[in-house]
Amino acid sequence: MKHTFSIACALTLSLALAACGQPADDSDTAPAATAAPEATPAETAAPATDAAADAAQDTAAAVDAAAAGKEPVAFLQCKACHSTKPGEMKIGPSLAGVYGTKAGEIPGYQFSTAMKESGLTWDDATLDKYLTDPKTVVPGTKMTFFGLKDEAKRKEVIAYLKSLS
Repeated sequence: MKHTFSIACALTLSLALAACGQPADDSDTAPAATAAPEATPAETAAPATDAAADAAQDTAAAVDAAAAGKEPVAFLQCKACHSTKPGEMKIGPSLAGVYGTKAGEIPGYQFSTAMKESGLTWDDATLDKYLTDPKTVVPGTKMTFFGLKDEAKRKEVIAYLKSLS
């Protein structure tokens, strides 16, 4: 029984770590689009504008929902290693109340020296840069996440983190 429990714990930990280490942007793996016939500017102007407006509206709605405390889909990647319950540490620190704090100062978590000495404060601009590419912003961080390349998804996650404060 003890051996089975150890195997289950090891498997769970390896799956969680694997989730953190996956690239966040699936656009690199999307199949190439087939060439379509060329359209005249008059044919493409209105649909492109409509599509851009729809995308902007969808992004704004998603950010508003995240700001209201609704967990965005992109946050599932974060949950593999982080909790949103105050004081509950997992592989990474709890993200409850992290917005507005100084990096490396959440009590109860063993941060890397690089994170503690980074001098960062978790505001919109810093979170946006960090979530894009954590290892570039804080070389030596323990976080194995490759980054969230989609700007709209980052905005949703940041709005959600603000709602947890």
